[in-house]
This record gives sequence, C-alpha cells and structure tokens, in this order.
Amino acid sequence: MSEAEPSPVRKSGPAFRWEGVEPRPYKDAGGASFKAISRQTLFSDSRLAGELRYFEIQPGGYSTLERHQHMHAVMVLRGEGECLVGERIHALCAQDLVTIPPWTWHQFRAGEATPLGFLCLVNAGRDRPQLPNGEELAALRARPDIAAFLDGPGSAGPVKKGRP
Repeated sequence: MSEAEPSPVRKSGPAFRWEGVEPRPYKDAGGASFKAISRQTLFSDSRLAGELRYFEIQPGGYSTLERHQHMHAVMVLRGEGECLVGERIHALCAQDLVTIPPWTWHQFRAGEATPLGFLCLVNAGRDRPQLPNGEELAALRARPDIAAFLDGPGSAGPVKKGRP
C-alpha cells in the first residue's frame, strides 16, 4: 500500500464512533418528525452499489415515519427498542436483523434506558423518503397498537423487550 492510498481499515473508537467519520444530524429539521437521532456514513464509494450507515437513537428518541422505493437491511448493534415495519411492531435488541421491503412504512424507536444503535445498508443511489399524508397516517393510526407506538412510551402497554 502506497502512502497515497487510504488504509483499508477504519478503526473503531469509543462509544460507537469510527476514526475519520463525523456524526452528523439525522436529516434536516423541517417537515419530518424525529427526535434525538444521529447518523454516521461508514461506507460510501462510487464502486459500491450500497451504502452502510450507523444510526444512533438516544433514549426516548425515534426516527421519521417514512417509506421509500428502496429496501433497507438493518442490524441492531446495541440497546433495545422497537420498530414499526408495515403494520407490525417488533421489539428489538442487539444482534437482531430487520428487513424493510420497498414502499413499506417504517420507524425505529429507542427504549427509555439506553441508546438504540444500528447499521443500515441501503442502495447508494436511492430515492428520497416519502412521508405519510393525512389519509395514510389515519389508516395507520386506526390500529390502536400502531397509534400507541407512534405516540411513544406510556401511551399503551409495553411491547416485550429482549430475548424470549
């Protein structure tokens, strides 16, 4: 390896940070609802058809409720929380894998005690997120379990956490 070539290894640092990767805001604050979430792009190269990102949601935080044309592959690295995929809510903990099909509503929520950190693999060239319109949101909220999930903790009985 010549001195001009970057190292093929990006070392991890403390608290789920990687050398040479700055945590960035999740997205621009405007229009989409989210709370206490950051992202790091770990791999993005024009020679790669995908992009690998690390998201971290602080306790009580959540990602945007959205859907896309592209699919997602998610691996939880730390913490506990829940995710909505389509019309189902799933408890999450470290090492769980989540597949989000194209055009499927999804949202991630951290538990109240620890950050929820996960890797997300997506297409390098991808569409912009689509937010639910009033009718679509009303259809999701017609289900009491989804309405409670969207409203956050304390709005209904808890979803079981951790391993069975």
